[in-house]
Amino acid sequence: MARDLRQFLNLLEDRGQLRRITTPVDPYLEVSEIANRLLLGGGPALLFENVKGASMPLAINVLGTVERVCWAMNMEHPQELEALGDKLALLYQPRPPKTVSQAVEMGKALFDVVKAKPMRDLLPPCQQVVLKDEAVDLTQIPMLHVYPGDAGKVLTLGLMITKDPESGIPNVGVYRLQLQSKNTMTVQWLSVRGCSRHLRKAAEMGKKLEVAIAIGVDPLVILAAATPLPIDLSEWLFAGLYAGKGVHLAKCKTVDLEVPADSEIVLEGTITPGETAVDGPAGDHIGYYGGVNEAAPLLRFHCVTHRKDPIYMTTFSGRPPKEDAMMAIALNRIYTPILRQQVPEIKDFFLPMEGLSYKAAVLSIEKTYPGQAKRAALAFWSALPQFNYTKFVIVVDESINIRDPRQVMWAVTSKVDPVRDVFILPNNPFDKLDFATERPGLGSRMGIDATTKVYPETDRPWSEELVPDTDTAALVDRRWAEYGLGDLNLGDVDPNLFGYDIR
Repeated sequence: MARDLRQFLNLLEDRGQLRRITTPVDPYLEVSEIANRLLLGGGPALLFENVKGASMPLAINVLGTVERVCWAMNMEHPQELEALGDKLALLYQPRPPKTVSQAVEMGKALFDVVKAKPMRDLLPPCQQVVLKDEAVDLTQIPMLHVYPGDAGKVLTLGLMITKDPESGIPNVGVYRLQLQSKNTMTVQWLSVRGCSRHLRKAAEMGKKLEVAIAIGVDPLVILAAATPLPIDLSEWLFAGLYAGKGVHLAKCKTVDLEVPADSEIVLEGTITPGETAVDGPAGDHIGYYGGVNEAAPLLRFHCVTHRKDPIYMTTFSGRPPKEDAMMAIALNRIYTPILRQQVPEIKDFFLPMEGLSYKAAVLSIEKTYPGQAKRAALAFWSALPQFNYTKFVIVVDESINIRDPRQVMWAVTSKVDPVRDVFILPNNPFDKLDFATERPGLGSRMGIDATTKVYPETDRPWSEELVPDTDTAALVDRRWAEYGLGDLNLGDVDPNLFGYDIR
């Protein structure tokens, strides 16, 4: 399994999923324009080896397809991720085993936790070069200016590591940072995130908050950092569970924090509570420019360490498809067993990329009683923290393929009476970046019951769905080649043949 970025890039190249670009390119708009075209077409990862104004290469679109995200997790297909989700579900909300088989499964999961304990490297590759104080110059990193209306260059795929000033438990998150000067950046985060909580605690204690930014890490660690965890669990431990063995960590040079030992670049610094700067606007995942934050936390960096000949790994946000959407699709599979544990009646769920990976959800249930679809939607919103910001929940029968928009649309149009089956919850805490809401941070949710109705939901008899005759279908399967149609692969459907215009 690839254990650092370089090994993963080699894996992609061996599988024909990496292109090296030697032509000079500009990090101002040009790199993102090239990468975006590849993202839209499901193209390969890119390694720009000649970036203007920089001495290091730039890797982008590394996780630009679900297939490559699966490879990062040492898997081949998204379905395999649910087995990992089963393991995590046992640890996410452990329950006393009731049978011998459940006890065995719990024992295996606990043994995996032991194997996942982080390990320490005394001579880590990420500290082959050490720059301190006046030698720190963040402008040497080829950060991107992604959109013409952006306020400046941004760093978007670094792991921000902080530590709870009281408990000492680390938090690892991925946030957008904006370059302010050769040694300062601002950060854009939500107030509920772990790093934000740590800063508030540090302010109460009259301390600075120590920060490390790890850039160019094993993609698997990025996925672990993007997984919603209980507050008292470490992302390093989850990364070890993902990998099947502990992540190698290294103690920073100037702050009391640990970072992945094989990181390409590490930035070390502090945030002084109350010290802020203007951040934004910048292109965001919603598909618009985010607003200006007049008081964004300011990070001051006094040390940079890196590997010899480092590789800068980055990405950017925007209207899907983008790399964050690909990661979300894979994590969707991991969440599924955890969600089933919380809400057993939910058979499957899907967060479509076009719904910004969390704004719209489709649930399938085995319906057994009236009102069950509404109950499932309400339970979904409260099951995991990231579902708080889901605006639309569509509930369908388990016979519907929730990953086929044609089937979902048929269920909505054929099974829904808006007056009866649509319900709206007003005045919920909401994502401030969502410009559709009337007031920032406060919005509504909509549930749609697209299941087959049972009494007393309706007094009308529900007609039988049209399905092919099974015997005739089997006959046609057997004789398909005899008809002279054996060369037709009807499994590869071009949506544009059905009136869509997808480019």
